Amino acid sequence: MRSDYRTVNHYGESEYIIQKSRFITYVKRTETEAEAIDFINEIKKMHHTATHNCSAYLIGEHDEIQKANDDGEPSGTAGVPMLEVLKKQNLKDTTVVVTRYFGGIKLGGGGLIRAYGRATTEGIAATGIVERRLHHLMKVTIDYTWLGKVENEVRQSPYPLKEITYTEDVEVYLYVPVSEVATFTEWVTELTNGQSDITSVGQEFLEFNL
Repeated sequence: MRSDYRTVNHYGESEYIIQKSRFITYVKRTETEAEAIDFINEIKKMHHTATHNCSAYLIGEHDEIQKANDDGEPSGTAGVPMLEVLKKQNLKDTTVVVTRYFGGIKLGGGGLIRAYGRATTEGIAATGIVERRLHHLMKVTIDYTWLGKVENEVRQSPYPLKEITYTEDVEVYLYVPVSEVATFTEWVTELTNGQSDITSVGQEFLEFNL
């Protein structure tokens, strides 16, 4: 499983006009190629009267799947510049569609490359970027006599608290970065004088806005 990576927030859009041509950008997080294709087709259906609906996407931990489509624009002037923006920003699992309504003034090859690159950059900025960081969900089991001290320390710690359950013992669930499990375990062991049981009960990604 991948650890930390950058991707976009779930969905966003933006728009700008250059030389009377209208560029509308749609950005979506897509974790499979099927999701990317469905999203592209959805935008094409929405803007079926548009001059062009150009697209680009990167899918997979190592960008195993990457596609760029000029949708009728001169070869290499739309999809590829869009894809390059995704790569430059080191984004994963991201699909971008730029819809263009031609305004009657030709932009030329260089102008198109700049326009689609800018449209993609603005769309990503409007959507927002997050870093997904892999965490262990740690369960700390303690006696009730330790509850006050442990809860107080946990709430002041950098480890996000998920929940506390109260049964025969107290079970405290926290998120700990993969690289900090050993440090966390040592901290809790010292905090409780070794009177705690510390286990990992799974792994989850937490998202942090960049």
